[in-house]
Amino acid sequence: MFREPSQLEKDRATQILGWSPRIWRSVSGGYTPAARYVASRGRDRAFVKVATTPLTAKLLRRECFAYERIRGRFMPQLVGWSDDELAPMLIIEDLSDAQWPPPWDVKLVDRVLENINALHASRAELQTFQALHEQLSPGWMSVAENPRPFLDLELVSSDWLYRALPKLREAEGICQTSGTSVTHFDLRSDNICLAGSGIKFIDWAEACNGDPNLDLGFWLPSLSFEGGPKPEELLPDSPNIAAWVSGYFAARAGLPNIPDAPFVRRVQREQLSTSLPWVVRALKLGEI
Repeated sequence: MFREPSQLEKDRATQILGWSPRIWRSVSGGYTPAARYVASRGRDRAFVKVATTPLTAKLLRRECFAYERIRGRFMPQLVGWSDDELAPMLIIEDLSDAQWPPPWDVKLVDRVLENINALHASRAELQTFQALHEQLSPGWMSVAENPRPFLDLELVSSDWLYRALPKLREAEGICQTSGTSVTHFDLRSDNICLAGSGIKFIDWAEACNGDPNLDLGFWLPSLSFEGGPKPEELLPDSPNIAAWVSGYFAARAGLPNIPDAPFVRRVQREQLSTSLPWVVRALKLGEI
């Protein structure tokens, strides 16, 4: 449903843009109820994102923090942003005309990988993975403490889980999460596009200084789900990462929907459907 921006929001956007939009087009997509628009006046266009809930305000403020600090060809052009207690506003270049995967082909995967490598080679003063994601306990440990939501997905039997948990917990427990690389930690096809100026990554609320291979590992299950290569083809010999990533989704995919982000569980179930077989293969856990 189209949410008409308020006059105050229009005035704030005009102040950031330096010109007054005549048309506001609502943009669908995203997994939170933040308001999204393409604002335009003739050939001038920009993407405007406005928080609408306390959660989206928190996430948008974190995203603006990242846009101010990270530099690289993979970043969309930041037009500007304004803070507000309830409704922070971010404005970036409009990417409506970009190519948004899927489908994937070898050439596009290679171009995305090239830009992920450039992202990981960059440096910025961001929070560490541990500081930003301190609430994230190891996933398979959480499953061990409360296995029912995971088992209710009917992907594995309780006998298989009982046998596999020691290896899963050991592997995720020694997975490296810290690092000095700029990491995105929300790389999926809906956050990746091919624009005229190259590959761009959007939605930077989870960006931090962390481990580059773990960041890459979080993209691979969604890539595989959408017809791309298996995760180990791009990140071989990484059973610890496979355990950490699959555990993250295993601990969450069966939980109740999040009111402010109702589509997140569906995406987590999709990524679990490919990350679970990945860790089974990587740790040689046998038939599910």
